[in-house]
Amino acid sequence: MKFKNNIEIKNRKARFEYEILDKYMAGIVLGGTEIKAIRLGKASIAEGFCEFTDGELWIINMTVQEYSHATYFNHQPKQARKLLLNRKELKKLEKDVNSSGNTIIPLRLFINDKGLAKMDIALAKGKKLHDKRETIKDRDNKKRLDQIKKAYK
Repeated sequence: MKFKNNIEIKNRKARFEYEILDKYMAGIVLGGTEIKAIRLGKASIAEGFCEFTDGELWIINMTVQEYSHATYFNHQPKQARKLLLNRKELKKLEKDVNSSGNTIIPLRLFINDKGLAKMDIALAKGKKLHDKRETIKDRDNKKRLDQIKKAYK
């Protein structure tokens, strides 16, 4: 059964603020009204981050707005949600986070072909101010080069 739901919620600031070291795809434990709200595109992962609690990975500060057609069984918009990964991946991530001071950030929230919510997460290292300036400079140079190429075509 294929779903035609093309929901893709991105964390656009993540690649600017952090240097991506490794990527993973994780499932999310959601309730009924949460998945319905995500399918309507009413979610944000911009200020979200991941944290380990008792050997389990949780996403904190992910906002899923309340579902409009729900009754009093609606969910809390900013509650912590559990992420599902293999035990081997969890242990590797936890070791990397504890030893080297890296962090785990969400990159993208999407609905797969089976209709399940999945999240791309990344092991990342925070950029310094001069790295951010260099990223801006590279982006501006690329934009100027594209404009010059377009003018000569």
